[in-house]
Amino acid sequence: MLDQTALDTLFHHARTHNGWQDRAVSDAQLEQLYNLMKWAPTSANGSPARLVFVRSPEAKARLLPALSAGNADKTMAAPVTVIIGMDMEFYEKLPQLSPAVDARSWFAGNDAAIQSTAFRNASLQGGYLILAARAIGLDCGPMSGFDNAKVDAAFFAGTPVKSNFLCNLGYGDIAKLRPRAPRLAFAEACRIE
Repeated sequence: MLDQTALDTLFHHARTHNGWQDRAVSDAQLEQLYNLMKWAPTSANGSPARLVFVRSPEAKARLLPALSAGNADKTMAAPVTVIIGMDMEFYEKLPQLSPAVDARSWFAGNDAAIQSTAFRNASLQGGYLILAARAIGLDCGPMSGFDNAKVDAAFFAGTPVKSNFLCNLGYGDIAKLRPRAPRLAFAEACRIE
């Protein structure tokens, strides 16, 4: 079981950051982040998430036209913005990732299964990415206010990858945090049957 400090880091004190300190995130940190998140479970070990770490000024300039007005400034100020994409041909890697069964046959030619599985599991992997980032000392600002078609054209053209959501990464500026919003109580969100 994790101690209270770890639980606070991952959940209780974790916040969505909109302002960023002027501190770089290294290649080694991004690799460490991926090497943590990749171990978390996905359906048939399909691992459909594909990540683009947008850090250079040139890449940020390509991302900017796809952002909603409310997300532009904070994304341009973030040290890194990761595009969490989903490989719509993830099933082609299943012989490598799930060798015990013929999992590829469950998806090949089944567009509905491909769409729902890629979206669900890439979303899960995006959540794992957020937890991994927090675990290695980075702050996060996940968001969905962007034009998927523009992101896909700028970063995934000619590939089977489609964007799912974006997440700014870095060291948050606590002076720019909004007051923490409430959450639903157990009885409002859950039931035990």
